[in-house]
Amino acid sequence: MNAMLRRRLERATRVRDFLRAHRTEGAEATALTRLEELLTRAAELATQQRAGVVAARGSIEQRAEVRRALQGKLLRYLAGVGAVAARENAELGAQFRLPRTRATNLAFVTLAQGMLAKATEHKDLLVKQGLSEGVLGDIASALEEFEQTLEVTRAAWREHPSLRLRACVGASGDLRAVASEITEQVRLLDGLVRYRFGDDAELMAAWASARNVLGPFRSKAEPGAQAPAIVKPAA
Repeated sequence: MNAMLRRRLERATRVRDFLRAHRTEGAEATALTRLEELLTRAAELATQQRAGVVAARGSIEQRAEVRRALQGKLLRYLAGVGAVAARENAELGAQFRLPRTRATNLAFVTLAQGMLAKATEHKDLLVKQGLSEGVLGDIASALEEFEQTLEVTRAAWREHPSLRLRACVGASGDLRAVASEITEQVRLLDGLVRYRFGDDAELMAAWASARNVLGPFRSKAEPGAQAPAIVKPAA
């Protein structure tokens, strides 16, 4: 969730709390009920989005770990044995080449599956040349886990398209739409509160405080802004 959206929801929450603390009736009560419904919906969407972010990031991290194990240990071992076995069967020379480090996930899986299939076909020869019998099972399990992480990521992207477009930051379209309606509802309540309590200076000051939520301060000058002039002391 981005900072601007977070500030909107914080303001709406403070507005809700203010109105709960003061007796509401009629149009105010109806508007407050609607605001509470919208805040509940926003909280549900935010929770779903966080779950999607966690799932996507977790699957990406897990996939990277599995790929490192495949690339740096399992497939490397298989490629080494395959190179030795190629002395007896020249056909195998081109079958056990390691995937490129920067290969896409699809290219990596395709090549690794091809190596596994060829190794299974020539298992006896490879074992004879020093391949541990458990390695092929380990490669198969690692590839299955790798593909599962891909599906988890794809599922997260399907349910929350903005995760892919914003690299797991920002807000989903549904959440932005609810936030926009919340802003409209707060404006409506602002008019109602001013109508009811406009003559009460102390209460209006409290209302202004409830409606105002400070955002993050900028630590850097805006693009194109001029730096303040430096005044040197007189000699």
